[in-house]
Amino acid sequence: MELSIVIPVYNEERSIELLIDEITNSVQDIKYEIVVVDDSSTDKTLSVLKKIKSRNKRLRIISHEENYGQSFAVRSGVKSSRSSWIATLDGDGQNDPADIPKLYLALIEQSIQNINILIAGHRVKRKDSWFKRISSKYANKIRSNFLRDEVPDTGCGLKLFSREFFLDLPFFNHMHRYIPALYIARGGRVVSLEVNHRPREKGYSKYGFNNRFWVGISDLFGVRWIQKRSKKIVYKEQ
Repeated sequence: MELSIVIPVYNEERSIELLIDEITNSVQDIKYEIVVVDDSSTDKTLSVLKKIKSRNKRLRIISHEENYGQSFAVRSGVKSSRSSWIATLDGDGQNDPADIPKLYLALIEQSIQNINILIAGHRVKRKDSWFKRISSKYANKIRSNFLRDEVPDTGCGLKLFSREFFLDLPFFNHMHRYIPALYIARGGRVVSLEVNHRPREKGYSKYGFNNRFWVGISDLFGVRWIQKRSKKIVYKEQ
């Protein structure tokens, strides 16, 4: 297995089937698996996934008994994965699976020089509402200046990284928004690549101003605290 594609989902019954079909059509030259983590959806997402699994043997389904949130879903998917390389993308269909091969190639090329590499998608042309684009722009600027991670778009769900290195990062709720900063704090390197972004055509967004802004403020100080106390440990066996 060369790549595990991890997709956290919550109430995405209308979009998940099309997304998995797109992955199947886009990622053909890589040995991969698809790990979808259903974060205790209240709609028919799990039933739809089971139907897809009957015809797509690459699909594996992880189901949370409670709704824990996106960060927990990503971590459950990564821990359940069988590959040493991970790709994550959102389950709403706004991330384009056609970008995965390009990012995977960059990951393999960069990992020759540094195994602790993170390839992060950069949504240059966002297809969201004007309010979401503006708020995200300023949030990214504030975060980048405060944490000094120099990443233009940490909120993009499309990322590729080492399974082992990711699971060694400090874990907390909402940590998925700060993976680049945590990577750098532990001695990793982040490379941002432009990716396609598409409008949400089905379902609804699970995030709004209140559950992003206020939580994000406290998280910024928490991540800064982690940065100051993190070290890159270099060791060898004698």
